[in-house]
Amino acid sequence: MTYRLTWLEDVLLGAGLKVAAVDGWKTRGLADAGDPKGIICHHTGCGAVTGNMPSLNTIVHGRTDLRGPLSQLALGRDGTFYLVAAGFAQHAGQGSWQGITTGNSSFIGIEAENDGRLANGVAVEPWPEVQVDACRRGVAAILSRIGANAVMCAGHKEFALPQGRKDDPLFDMLTFRAAVAAIMAGSGPVRPAIPAIDDAARPTMRRGGTGDRVKALQAAIGQPVDGVFGAHTEAAVRAWQVAHRLVPDGIVGPRCWAVLDAAN
Repeated sequence: MTYRLTWLEDVLLGAGLKVAAVDGWKTRGLADAGDPKGIICHHTGCGAVTGNMPSLNTIVHGRTDLRGPLSQLALGRDGTFYLVAAGFAQHAGQGSWQGITTGNSSFIGIEAENDGRLANGVAVEPWPEVQVDACRRGVAAILSRIGANAVMCAGHKEFALPQGRKDDPLFDMLTFRAAVAAIMAGSGPVRPAIPAIDDAARPTMRRGGTGDRVKALQAAIGQPVDGVFGAHTEAAVRAWQVAHRLVPDGIVGPRCWAVLDAAN
């Protein structure tokens, strides 16, 4: 059975966001989802500070004490939205937001990859701007699709009862909702687009690309050369970007080409 939240893919892509579909997501869920009234934002708190989305398997399949899926969406450190489930997911638990107490059936869950620990009141893992920006824009797009305003995005720490039961996400939700509202109103900051080509007419490349340019890229970053920009090449590009202090979005644009030129 294909569940009703399959529209999430088109909405997120339409917002210009990076989207990766987890196999079987359209038929994944403990039941069909209802008509969502809002969104609950979470962090994974998995303790793994490396990797883009190391908690993905747990979100898809669940834990020993809680059957998966644990959210409809997962959000990687590089701003990629992973489509996990188009049906009912167990992410909310007991709580209330804007008078709604049916968390799992009334809210779409977003699990963002973050260590989630505090040390002396400071987050152990700072939130990358590329991840927070993607979260704001994804939330804005989904709320617009369901006809809700920014107040219908709650942090798990705000929804969960008794108060104090949860602390996720660690960022300030009032500031976050203000940014979401600005995006929905068309007054939010415009994220600059990555140019399609650089000054040497080299195209911006991403997952799905093929051909000699991909082969040259794979050779330059020490990957098996097959001319296909697939998941393994994208992961290698992200790792290379991290090593060279670039935004790890898996997209090879003008800044990446310039760094590759300087290394050769």
